[in-house]
Amino acid sequence: MSHNLFDTRKTFNLSGNKQSILYSLPALEAAGVGKISRLPVSIRIVLESVLRNCDGKKVTEAHVRQLANWKPNAARTDEIPFVVARIVLQDFTGVPLLADLAAMRDAAAKIGKNPKIIEPLVPVNLVVDHSVQIDYFNQPDALKLNMEMEFERNTERYRFMKWGMQAFDTFKVVPPGIGIVHQVNLEYLARGVVQKDGVTYPDTLVGTDSHTTMINGIGVVGWGVGGIEAEAGMLGQPVYFLTPDVVGVHLKGKLREGVTATDLVLTVTELLRKQKVVGKFVEFFGEGTSALTLPDRATIANMAPEYGATMGFFPVDVVTVNFMRSTGRTDEEVAAFEAYFKAQGLFGVPKDGSIDYSGVVELDLDSIEPSLAGPKRPQDRITLSKMKESFNTLYSKPIAENGFNQPADKLAKRFATGKDNTNIGNGDVMIAAITSCTNTSNPGVLLAAGLLAKKAVAKGLTVAPHIKTSLAPGSRVVTEYLTNAGLLQSLEKLGFSVAAYGCTTCIGNAGPLREDIDKTITDNGLICAAVLSGNRNFEARIHPNLKANFLASPPLVVAYAIAGKMNINLDTEPLGTGKDGQPVFLKDIWPNSAEIQTVMKFAADPAVYRKLYSDLTKDLPLWNAIKAPTGERYQWDDSTYIARPPFFDAAVPKVGDIRGAKALALMGDSVTTDHISPAGSFKPTTPAGKYLQEHHVAVKDFNSYGSRRGNHEVMMRGTFANVRIKNLMLPPNADGSRVEGGYTLYKGEQVAIYDAAMKHIADGTPTVIFAGEEYGTGSSRDWAAKGTQLLGVKAVIAKSYERIHRSNLVGMGVLPLQFKSSDSVASLHLTGDETFDLVGISDNMKPQQDVTLTITRKDGSKQSVALLLRIDTPIEVDYYRAGGILPYVLKELVSR
Repeated sequence: MSHNLFDTRKTFNLSGNKQSILYSLPALEAAGVGKISRLPVSIRIVLESVLRNCDGKKVTEAHVRQLANWKPNAARTDEIPFVVARIVLQDFTGVPLLADLAAMRDAAAKIGKNPKIIEPLVPVNLVVDHSVQIDYFNQPDALKLNMEMEFERNTERYRFMKWGMQAFDTFKVVPPGIGIVHQVNLEYLARGVVQKDGVTYPDTLVGTDSHTTMINGIGVVGWGVGGIEAEAGMLGQPVYFLTPDVVGVHLKGKLREGVTATDLVLTVTELLRKQKVVGKFVEFFGEGTSALTLPDRATIANMAPEYGATMGFFPVDVVTVNFMRSTGRTDEEVAAFEAYFKAQGLFGVPKDGSIDYSGVVELDLDSIEPSLAGPKRPQDRITLSKMKESFNTLYSKPIAENGFNQPADKLAKRFATGKDNTNIGNGDVMIAAITSCTNTSNPGVLLAAGLLAKKAVAKGLTVAPHIKTSLAPGSRVVTEYLTNAGLLQSLEKLGFSVAAYGCTTCIGNAGPLREDIDKTITDNGLICAAVLSGNRNFEARIHPNLKANFLASPPLVVAYAIAGKMNINLDTEPLGTGKDGQPVFLKDIWPNSAEIQTVMKFAADPAVYRKLYSDLTKDLPLWNAIKAPTGERYQWDDSTYIARPPFFDAAVPKVGDIRGAKALALMGDSVTTDHISPAGSFKPTTPAGKYLQEHHVAVKDFNSYGSRRGNHEVMMRGTFANVRIKNLMLPPNADGSRVEGGYTLYKGEQVAIYDAAMKHIADGTPTVIFAGEEYGTGSSRDWAAKGTQLLGVKAVIAKSYERIHRSNLVGMGVLPLQFKSSDSVASLHLTGDETFDLVGISDNMKPQQDVTLTITRKDGSKQSVALLLRIDTPIEVDYYRAGGILPYVLKELVSR
């Protein structure tokens, strides 16, 4: 782009005598377009992209004026066309996206076009981090053995990725064994600013993981989208979103001694969930923000999906610049980064009153207490001192109140597993994992865990061998600094040896429990626990048989592993007995901030970062040994991992009313994308298991749903198949509890949801899904929408939606509709045996219009209610008309 709209194309000094061009926000304000300097920093960075990419077609002068005149509390009807600088993928979402690109090349070739017109127009990095599982742990060669297992299971996927690297010019892969996507993004992929064709502009991105927001910690605007939206962004579509509210969070004071970044972020998550920031930008400011370390900022930013925000944004300041320098960026890059943000008036954390926010939330850092969150949701914070009391109370509380509905007299019972004199009971820790991007990126909490382990070992404390302990660092840098600080050995002695570089336990790849333990838990209905330094603890995510899952800081993960149980008060009860026979309390081994600061220097050595990121394949013989196919088009074979997706085969559906529909499922509140999308392992008796066996895949070779995301046949069979999902169409059990698992009723008979969906398709009957509040909460799983579409679902009707899943449904041509006022599944007395008509859907539909739902009951009576169409923007109407975003983009590319 070389336009000079509003005379904003200006020259500025990069460093020394070097100059570059920028699109100046101060010049835009000087031109009288808007009071830019009062806008939230995050809005200004998006505005720069809109200004720079103004082409008069997709991005117009009107878009620039609209955003430049953002008002804190206006009605949100304008959409922003946001052109990002790059795209980041993780492998679970990246593989199906690559399969879609390969299928688009086939579709282009089929109509006589050059397949090479399908090519990412911005740089794309895929980081392989989601597939490694903790099969081996607490042994010196655990990392090597888990990597070997990973390659044994995933070679077909990795071969496909390697084909993609040579087929597409702008597609790069960070191989398995390097680190977690968000940590690699923070330490290596993000460059601060981009310099192209003589113009300098901010690094911006979207990523196919909801925790992409971790990058907001260094002032990069970016968030998680589904693979569907990312694909469109790769192929030249702006990312369209409604102008957001921006909530300012005014941080005051500083953290007290002994309080960690994890305690802070669990408090922020609880606070902002209550403030209802879903779909909003959150921007941190004030003196408390300035005082936070960069990793602490990144930890808070990472958890934006847990508090529901689109972003958790931290402006660029001297702390950011120092972090970029200490993580190995070149002096030239760092100087350009600092000079650019200063020239744009974007440097420094804003002070109270300097920005116009939609609302301000205050948090005194001095008020933060040591905390955990659980047992089922990240926003349910429990102070450390109340853990015992909370667990014991929740044990008998009803399911509806986050409890386990167990008889109180069963709480203290213990059961022998029949092996190694092991006996277990309710509240016992079975998995203790230092895992996930949130905390394995933060030297403050990792070094604290190492110091605590060192003191624990010195006192003679141990971890029971039946507890599955693991350390999965965010990158290889972590292993280096823990080793150099002399702390890794102590962690290893307590069972926390490095087991993998990947999401592992937090993503559902905890691996199996010991058989005798698993059987004892299920036979006796025990409520056993996992404690992890993760960000997600939804039901059945960590392990299908562990019902209590608690998020905690890495040092607390180690402490609870030593204690062996969650229902303990670590303020007043000892962790264990030392070698001198004396009780050892948490306070006896908890490291102080001076001790942590002493070893912090090991985590800030630029040479280590440069060494480890200079050659990503040097120490990866397994990756280097994979032979990959070549050529512009992929030669599809009979792989059960990679199959040509069907999204470009069907004719464009006719837009119109949906009549005679049946309910496929009636869901309650907080149905997550983990419930909807296939994730984790699956059994031979499931539709997916049966399909693989029919295709001669042995049960031991099933792998996980996540690793098979490149095969739609497996994935559609696993949609709505989560073992904890509850379909309210099914009659309750004799004790009043709800049937769990992916079942529904077809003509009165209980069958798998997949089987019912196929019968409805064969009958020519459209289907709909009904749900409660926060439908689609959780990870940005595109298969939650793709699977829904392939099952023949035409519409979802819910009380409210999480942001990414709603847009993904539109992207797949499924109508998201929302109940109005007090209407709900319960108030309308829906049972699932009704027939439904959706009227008001036409080619000239408008965003957020009303649609009429007419319910015809078994007795012939009818009832009509108005629903809100949650197609929110004009471009989404276009996507829906085309049958989804992918057919829309393909049509646009081949018509050039």
